[in-house]
Amino acid sequence: MNCIIIEDQLPAQRVIKKYLKDLPSFQLIGTFENAVVALDFLKNHSVDLIFLDINLPKISGISFLKNLNDPPQVIITSAYSEYALEGFELDVVDYLLKPFSFERFLKSISKISQKKDDRKSIFVKSDKEFFQINLKEIIYIKGDDDFTRVYTGEKLFLDTRTLKVWEEELPDYFMRIHKSYIINKSRISKISGQRIFLDEIKIPIGRTYKEIVIRMLS
Repeated sequence: MNCIIIEDQLPAQRVIKKYLKDLPSFQLIGTFENAVVALDFLKNHSVDLIFLDINLPKISGISFLKNLNDPPQVIITSAYSEYALEGFELDVVDYLLKPFSFERFLKSISKISQKKDDRKSIFVKSDKEFFQINLKEIIYIKGDDDFTRVYTGEKLFLDTRTLKVWEEELPDYFMRIHKSYIINKSRISKISGQRIFLDEIKIPIGRTYKEIVIRMLS
């Protein structure tokens, strides 16, 4: 995704740039200290995401947003919480209150809507580290009380997202078949009784999901 930063404080610019370097699917194509110059840039460049400060010279971040006819997705970055309600009324993705950690930044990034079937990978936080996983390598995801287990062909990752959040973020070739399981449909080898086989792995089908599973697969 192409993104720009509109931020007049250099330390804040550096923090966002540093965080973006760890996210290879995001391409920073411009950094601006005021919104007027950014408006001209947007006339001739395709931008998917803006990191936007509120207190800017010439015009505020809120005024800038109100002047955009077809705005890209926006994450507000501000030291002031009092503008949060107005920001969300303008349909921003998230409101990051400075200073913010990389983990909080990543949570904002995860809210960005994309065509789910176009997504190639997803970030997983496991054991205090962040890993980028190819979505097609995920075989199934199992929900536990405080975390989810993400199984790929080679590794197991523990993630803090709930299964409900995973359902919302995953492409359509994943499906919920049990209160505790989401599977990759392309990995199904057969269905027998109340179980789905993903090669040699047996996953139970929840009673309330059986009819939905059969309907979706047919």
